[in-house]
Amino acid sequence: MDKQHNVVEHKCFRLLEKAIVYEANDIHLVPTLDGYDVSFKKDARLDKYGSLPPQLASRMISFYKFLSSLDISDKRKPQSGSFHKQIEGVNFSFRVSTIPSIQMKESVVIRLQKHDKIVSIDELCLEDSWGNMLRNAVSEQQGLILLTGPTGCGKTTTIYSLTAHCVNNLERHVITLEDPVENNHSHLLQIQVNERSGMTYSTGLKAILRHSPDVIMIGEIRDSETAKVAVQAALTGHLVLTTVHSKDPAGCFYRMLDFGISAEELRQTVVCISTQRLVRKANDEVSAVFEIIQGEMLDQMTDSIMNGERVHMPDELRIEALVQKYNSLHVGRHG
Repeated sequence: MDKQHNVVEHKCFRLLEKAIVYEANDIHLVPTLDGYDVSFKKDARLDKYGSLPPQLASRMISFYKFLSSLDISDKRKPQSGSFHKQIEGVNFSFRVSTIPSIQMKESVVIRLQKHDKIVSIDELCLEDSWGNMLRNAVSEQQGLILLTGPTGCGKTTTIYSLTAHCVNNLERHVITLEDPVENNHSHLLQIQVNERSGMTYSTGLKAILRHSPDVIMIGEIRDSETAKVAVQAALTGHLVLTTVHSKDPAGCFYRMLDFGISAEELRQTVVCISTQRLVRKANDEVSAVFEIIQGEMLDQMTDSIMNGERVHMPDELRIEALVQKYNSLHVGRHG
């Protein structure tokens, strides 16, 4: 039994090492009729790496769940957690997310991130103006900054970059509230939501406010409770940074309305909505393009939504047009 456990442990860590060498962002373990497909996701592209027999895959998934402090016996509900490990002298965080599939099989995604890996705002942005707009947003003393976009568009990288700017350049006290903590950062005081032990978003926020933060980062808004926590923190005089899944700034506004936040509360709190997408540059590196709404444009968008009117944005500023523009530029350079 010990030998079998050691084999599973070895294969689990070996898979992580291979993903790191591949420079993958995520590992996907997806059940099939006769086993599991293993794929690596890198820069929004999913590449099949190999396959695993069903029994080995099941044991490996159980081991990853064990490392992440998840319930190994429960395969019928989604779970998420994280663990940390040093590989080749580098500290990594691994966020493990499971969802149930048919025939009591689980599909698993493992997100890989280096500890303390910070990409500067200027490195993130293809245009200097976008970096300046983001820096202006986080220089506010209070309010709500919403970073939005689809999965894999770089929102997490951006939000950690902005918190690092708040700490290192603005000398502000930043506390995060995350579910789970995706990446350990020495410049941040990070709090992990753990509902089983009573650490919900609501109780976590109350605890955080006693530590007099200047900036609060809430990992992701995905339900009404978290949305209300974010708005409450912004209304109490703090700058709040958070992420939301939506297509564009107007979609983000509507998403917050769906979560039960009133349009007037959003008017009083939101200081910036930033949407981003990744594009591949001519040197094959990946950077981001941004559609950033703040100031007068934010007021106009808010007024339009509150009046039930269609939101009008200049076509050249829309995220889809920006992605098309920069992709065509870089394709042309390759040619």
